[in-house]
Amino acid sequence: MFLEALHTAVPPHRYTQQQCLAALRETPAYAALKPRSQGLMEKILGNGVSGIATRSFCLPEIGPGVARDAQELNETFEREAPRLAIAALQPALEKAGIAAVDLDALFICTCTGYLCPGVTSHVAELLELRDTAYLQDLVGLGCGAAIPMLRSAEGFLAAHPGAKVATVAVEVCSAAFFADDDPGVLISLCLFGDGAAAAVWSDAAEPNKWQVGRFTTVHKPQQREKIRFVNAGGKLRNQLDKAVPGLAAEAVAELYAQRSADPDRILSHSGGRDVIDALEAVLPQTLDDTREVLRHHGNMSSPSVLFALDRALATANGDRHWWLTAFGAGFAAHACEMWK
Repeated sequence: MFLEALHTAVPPHRYTQQQCLAALRETPAYAALKPRSQGLMEKILGNGVSGIATRSFCLPEIGPGVARDAQELNETFEREAPRLAIAALQPALEKAGIAAVDLDALFICTCTGYLCPGVTSHVAELLELRDTAYLQDLVGLGCGAAIPMLRSAEGFLAAHPGAKVATVAVEVCSAAFFADDDPGVLISLCLFGDGAAAAVWSDAAEPNKWQVGRFTTVHKPQQREKIRFVNAGGKLRNQLDKAVPGLAAEAVAELYAQRSADPDRILSHSGGRDVIDALEAVLPQTLDDTREVLRHHGNMSSPSVLFALDRALATANGDRHWWLTAFGAGFAAHACEMWK
C-alpha cells in the first residue's frame, strides 16, 4: 500500500497549558476537587512539567467543557468529529489529486464518541462520496487505532486492486473530558487535545513513494483495567493507571524486536512525557518527532502517530525506512514499517 498524500488538522481554538489552568480554576468542577487534586493540576498545567506547550479544542472555551452533561458531550462529538475529519481529509485529497467521488473506500477510527451510523456516514454525505463507496468505522481501539486502521485499508486494497482508499484518525478528546479526584482522570484532563489526520492510499508503485506494511500487534487483555474508557453516568471517563508507561515500553520493545531492519527513524504515538521517556529507555533512538507533536498538540489519541509521520515526511532528509508504533486501551500495541 503506497502513500499518496497525508494532511493533519486541529481546531482553531488553541490554548497554552497555563490558559487551560486559568480557565479550569473558574469552574465548579475545579472547586469541588480536593486540595491534593488541585495541586496535581497546578503542577501539570502551571509548572510546565507535562512536555506540552499548547493544545487545541473544538470548543472556544475549555472551562465549560468539564461541566457539560452526557447529552451535550454526545452532541459535541456528533457535530465536531465530521467537521474535523473533513478538515484533514479534503486537503489530503487535493494533495493526491483525487476527487472525493473517486474514493473506493473510507476508513475512520475514533474512540472519543459513538455514532451509529458512524463518522464515515457523515463524512461521506458532506463530501458527496458515491453511494457504492465502502465505509468502515473502527471504534474501541483507543489511542493505538491508527495502525490497525491502516492494516484494514491494506487488506481492502489487496482485495480490490487499483482502488483508491482514504483513512482518517479523528478524536474530539474534549468531548470526553471528565473531572474527579482520581489522579489518572486529572492527568488525562491535562494531556489530551483534539485533532485529525487523513491519508490517501493506493497500490500504485512509483519511484520515491512511501510504502506501508509489515504490521505487527500485541494485546494484553489482562491489563485492560490499566487504561480504558469507562461509562460514568453516560459520560466517558478515562481510566489511566501509573503503570501505563511501563506497559507501553514493554509492549513496544516486544514489537520492535520483530522489525525487518533497523529504521532510520522511529515514530510513535505521543502518549505523554512519562510514556515517551519509558519508550526511549527501550529503543535505540530519541523520539524527536513524537516529542514535538506532544509539545504543540498534547496527546490527541489515535491521530498522534500520524502527526509524527507528517513531521517526518517534511524532514525526511534521505530517510528510506521508518518504524511506527501506537498503543493504548486494551492494553494493546501495534507497529508497522514504511519504506521506499
